[in-house]
Amino acid sequence: MTEPAFISTDRLICDLDQLIGVAGGPGQRDELTAVATRVAAMMRGRGLKVELCVTPGAPVVIGRRAGRQPYTVLLYHHYDTPHPGPWRAWLHEPYQMAERDSVLYGRGVAAGKGPLVAHLNAIAALLEAEGELPCGVVVVAEGEHLTGSPNLGPVVAERRALLKANACLSSGGERDASGQPFCYSGAKGLVQVRLRVNGSSTPLPAGLAASVPNPLWRLVWALGQIKSDQEEVLIGGFYDAIEGPTREENRALRAAAVDEAGRTYAWGVAQFLFDMTGAPLVRSEVTLPTCNISALAVEPAHDLPVIPTGATARLDFQLVPRQRPQQVVELLNAHLVARGLTDIVTERLPGGYPPAQSATDDAFVQLVSEIGRHIHDAPLRVLPRGPFAQPLFYFVEAFGMPVASVAVARPSSAPYGANECIPLPDLVRHGQHLIEVLYACARQS
Repeated sequence: MTEPAFISTDRLICDLDQLIGVAGGPGQRDELTAVATRVAAMMRGRGLKVELCVTPGAPVVIGRRAGRQPYTVLLYHHYDTPHPGPWRAWLHEPYQMAERDSVLYGRGVAAGKGPLVAHLNAIAALLEAEGELPCGVVVVAEGEHLTGSPNLGPVVAERRALLKANACLSSGGERDASGQPFCYSGAKGLVQVRLRVNGSSTPLPAGLAASVPNPLWRLVWALGQIKSDQEEVLIGGFYDAIEGPTREENRALRAAAVDEAGRTYAWGVAQFLFDMTGAPLVRSEVTLPTCNISALAVEPAHDLPVIPTGATARLDFQLVPRQRPQQVVELLNAHLVARGLTDIVTERLPGGYPPAQSATDDAFVQLVSEIGRHIHDAPLRVLPRGPFAQPLFYFVEAFGMPVASVAVARPSSAPYGANECIPLPDLVRHGQHLIEVLYACARQS
């Protein structure tokens, strides 16, 4: 194997510190534009030719550089991060990176900004070592991953020539019971829906609940008819298109084990649904679609004992192969009508995308897995999907390319909670893994 270039830990920390220092949460267009501008400058500083694509939402940043060989790898990333929540829950300021005992803390270090910086530093290390890349690279960094990537599809369609590549590699997922990253040959799709019930034109005293309909009760009853207490989605036709895992996928599912002890400790949960463990737990997360309630709200929002004027709920569905976002919305509408819930107004939220899937034995997927032997001392276990959604469908649809995703975060990383963190060696290895992937792709082209 060619002696690889090596990532500068000091530069990686410096770059990540600069990027963490620029806040960029969902829906904050000005903040996200500032982050995109910083990402674009960082890409240029790492030797890429950059285009900042303006959209109705957050910009999409595209960096590209050719290599010795024509084979090109597209790297999908996102730079938006969840809001930090109450700052008092953080041991350090969320937008000021901190390091303790070789662990990095700050919003975005484990999901989004950290993996992006690791890959940009891998590119920089290759250029410093050899003056060129072994094969071509396209880096796509969007700022609306957390809101369903509503503007990524049009950018891909408009920039096909700029984005053309042979394979797509993303960062996402988690690690197995031994701490090794999983390698996924696809990602789930996503569709988000808001349900709304309208009530009286003005808030009314709670004593009138015997004679005036309460929109929140109507919404709760409707939600109870969408999913059962056995976690079954009750929408007619929801599961009809789904196919079971292949023999090869079943073999992979039986061999995989998530870090159950790390999860239960870090997440503060006593057990998983139905007391699942081992292969059944992995199988459920990989093969099953989800229907999740992520928000409930009433109008007006206050603590007084009144009958509200309206109530809303936000549902997000993560989809598996053969499910399509708009079809799920239509099935939901038909289900509510059939149950007599005609006062429930459904609104599909912007964004969403179908799932993306490559065969677990695809040559690129196997190459990404095999590189783990040199970085993590063993090939990465391959799973067809994980418990996460990514808009990789756009690249598969546009170019017919295989996709793979390599995990970074650990159960304790808390990318949506306070004190998000990642061990520094994990980010370094993530970057070194990309270096080896680019070398291997060049040799095979």
